Amino acid sequence: MPTRLVLLAVILGFINLNGRAADAPKPLPIEAIPGAMIVAGSGDLPQDARQAFFDLAGKDKAKIVVVSGRKADREPWQELKPASVVLLAARDRQQADDSEFVKPIAEATGVWFSGGKPDRTLETYRGTLVEKELKKLQARGGAIGAAGEVAAIFPTLVLLRNGENSRGEKGLDLLPGFIIDPKIENTFEKAIDGHKALVGLSLAEGSGIVIRGRSMRIVGENSIAIRIAAGAGKPVANQEAKAGSLFDTVQLRRAAANRASQNSFPPAAPGDPVVEKGSLLIVGGGGAGPEIWKKFIELAGGPESTIVMIPTALEDPIPPDANISEVNALKRFGAKNVVTLHTRSRKQANDPKFSEVLLKAKGVWWGGGRQWKFIDSYEGTLAEKRIREVLGRGGAIGGSSAGASIQSEYMPRGHPLGNTVMAAEGYERGFAYLPGCAVDQHFFARKRTADMTGLMKKYPQFLGIGIDEGTAIVVKGGTAEVIGRSKVAFYDKRKTPTGDTDYEEVKAGEKYDLKKRQMLK
Repeated sequence: MPTRLVLLAVILGFINLNGRAADAPKPLPIEAIPGAMIVAGSGDLPQDARQAFFDLAGKDKAKIVVVSGRKADREPWQELKPASVVLLAARDRQQADDSEFVKPIAEATGVWFSGGKPDRTLETYRGTLVEKELKKLQARGGAIGAAGEVAAIFPTLVLLRNGENSRGEKGLDLLPGFIIDPKIENTFEKAIDGHKALVGLSLAEGSGIVIRGRSMRIVGENSIAIRIAAGAGKPVANQEAKAGSLFDTVQLRRAAANRASQNSFPPAAPGDPVVEKGSLLIVGGGGAGPEIWKKFIELAGGPESTIVMIPTALEDPIPPDANISEVNALKRFGAKNVVTLHTRSRKQANDPKFSEVLLKAKGVWWGGGRQWKFIDSYEGTLAEKRIREVLGRGGAIGGSSAGASIQSEYMPRGHPLGNTVMAAEGYERGFAYLPGCAVDQHFFARKRTADMTGLMKKYPQFLGIGIDEGTAIVVKGGTAEVIGRSKVAFYDKRKTPTGDTDYEEVKAGEKYDLKKRQMLK
């Protein structure tokens, strides 16, 4: 299946002043929808969309409700032979609020809206028991879908047209953060530009979208258009997506939310790369040697100190401590009090009891994996605040691979659909323990020098740092010392390259002044 990634620049800003580590950003508590949603443009329903709805509703065990007053709209679903198909259409709001009337939806695994005008459908069902049962269906993992104009009722905002004029009204919010238009028209673009926090999805005839959780797949014969309004110094982002294209709905919504915010990112003049208190140990992945582990334990206060290891970037299910290599390495090289802290729930990350161990910790280790998972789980939470406090009281923060990039202010390779995208809008801002820098990992081993060159052309205000495998920088104050088996590349776009490369290599045993951007002799 061909895949297109949305390559959009992020607006995730917070400004560092006087070289101090940045405060935690305001969180963007954007989550995937429960259940599934299938929407299509006008015309014939794409077979892929029809099949997806049937499959996600439970296949032969599906209990489908078709919201329509026409018996003919039930027949296409009966042909697929689900467990049941019920036709349902309320005469008015009073009937839509009747507990007996909504029983089929309460028992359904899938609800399909067939035909109808958005304004009349909203007038009949919004704020009634039908809407409440639809949200219960979604919460229990069911499928909801529609084709044509009525598909516009599902998102946060509904665009209603009256000739050349249009207005936005509150939708059912079953697909929060979006506006859907079953056509591609200029009036829709204007509506999106007037609601910067929302993502626009415009469907051509014969096109469709299948959304499950945070994954969005394009189906049908024709393309859809994705639009994110200009904001925070970024131009309008338009993307045409053909059948087979994949997108991450959370990433799209974070991009729009950041454009709509006043907290723009990246800053034109980020703070100096200075760690005023505590120390950082940032590893380029690929396995750290004894020197690196022993150094981190030393920075964290010695073998008796409490060290918290966070494995959240790994794929689920998270293995037990005995199978987490970084936990075992810390113990093997002398750490006696290693505690694992993991959650995917922001609610749990905000629970004081969950992160209580951080109050006595002197070291925190961010594990490897995919760094966007750290952002989704901890950004702006009490747990993230307490981790920052470990550094503030003189402790150490370390990490490898994903745990390296999360420490810098600019976080490369944050796209949920793959780690090849250097600038992933919605997932560019790290936790900024090291201000003014963009840290990449597996650098020379995976031949990533050109990737950093491209990023530095886009954001020359940052100091680019590429750390090779088995190698680390130890940052105290404004000085980075390289340790391990290889080297580190420092990119400073303020300087004119003097040789064949646009970066300065610093080898193990050498030091670099991050603030002055030069090697120390």
